[in-house]
Amino acid sequence: MMKFERYEWIAIAIMISLFIFVGFIQGWSVSLVILNMCIISAIMTMGVNISWGYAGVINFGVMGFLAMGGLAAVIVSYPPIREAWQVGGAGLGISLILLAMLVFAIMYINKVIVKKSSRYWINGIIIFLGIIIIRHFYLNATANIEDVNPALAGFLGGLGLPIIFSWFVGGLFAAGVAFVIGKVALGLRSDYLAIVTLGISEIVVSVLKHEEWLSRGVKNVIGLKRPVPYEIDLQNADWFINLITYLNSSKLNNVIDTNDKQELLNNLIIDGSGIFVKLSYAILFLIVMLIIFYFANKAQLSPWGRMMRAIRDNETAANAMGKDVVKQHLIIFVIGAAIVGVAGAMLVTLDGLFTPSGYRPLRFTFIIWIMVIVGGSGNNLGAIFGGFVIWFAWIEAAPLTTFIINQLTLGLEPTNALKVHLLDSVPYFRYLFMGLILLLILRYRPKGIIPERVRHS
Repeated sequence: MMKFERYEWIAIAIMISLFIFVGFIQGWSVSLVILNMCIISAIMTMGVNISWGYAGVINFGVMGFLAMGGLAAVIVSYPPIREAWQVGGAGLGISLILLAMLVFAIMYINKVIVKKSSRYWINGIIIFLGIIIIRHFYLNATANIEDVNPALAGFLGGLGLPIIFSWFVGGLFAAGVAFVIGKVALGLRSDYLAIVTLGISEIVVSVLKHEEWLSRGVKNVIGLKRPVPYEIDLQNADWFINLITYLNSSKLNNVIDTNDKQELLNNLIIDGSGIFVKLSYAILFLIVMLIIFYFANKAQLSPWGRMMRAIRDNETAANAMGKDVVKQHLIIFVIGAAIVGVAGAMLVTLDGLFTPSGYRPLRFTFIIWIMVIVGGSGNNLGAIFGGFVIWFAWIEAAPLTTFIINQLTLGLEPTNALKVHLLDSVPYFRYLFMGLILLLILRYRPKGIIPERVRHS
């Protein structure tokens, strides 16, 4: 069983206090919104930390793996669009079969024909003809699918299952993409690997933007089903109304007028429904985060985890001891990507929509890496804490900056050019905050707020 150090308990207590402070100052709904995104960010950070902190495998493809998780949420939860399947399903099926035949044909030729020059010519002709035939069926099928009610549909839809299943499927999708990337790129030096993973993640997002038959592209997918109740259903449920009445009985009893009391109760029910929904999300997300945290720690303390740290610290020595470094790098890369994919599906679940154009490297790659560095790579609790600290700072930077600017310019008119300029620039102060936090951590705590523990076997 993992025991927390005193400074770790202090860090956790400070973070909890900040959420309580926001709850009292800005409202509990705001506090829970930030909490939910902090939990999802912490899961993303754990995925990166597992590959980088355990084995030193750099992964700048976070954005692509998150997008695969988001796609899984659509495919699992959105109901199938039967008309689209009728007009284009057969064509896509034929394209897939032809693609599989093309791959097997190339593999067979490479196995049978020994002479390289002949093999290259035959493969080239087969690939050229195969692409032309596949392209014919594929383009016709996708064009027919995208023409089906493009304003509301224009894609195949999904399986119509509860969206919570997509969290597991999102991990599988991301793991599959990571396996392919790892097979191609894990032999590269770390700086080249970073470039390759970032580039491939951009390719993944670009495909999702432009293949409308699969994900509606830039038209976005909205109306995804929730795993928690809807506010309107709660507001009409007797048990919820009775619960809100009981929790606010003293406040309601202070109101004498019946109409005022009913109006106050209605407002409390509306506010309470939003808080209940956000709290339900927080409980679900927290369960997933704790499960991943538990197994990640178990893996880190196991013989396999010690082997991964040995590979991270000295690949040459690990190779000399007979360890297959490339294979182990592939395993850890796939595991880390799978966790990021789970977080991607959870993010779409929380938003209720899938927007491929919203996946940008700044938000979904570099901010995640800042979380890892600030929290402490190699320490799962540090990764979680980094996710909480950075996302909290990212959100609260705007209101904090606005407050500071207003205080410093109290003597100026609201229309003053300097004051207006500063207030208009508030969103950009987030980047200043991120840079300042990163610089301070690298200067005074280079191993992170909660650094990796040194364990002696």
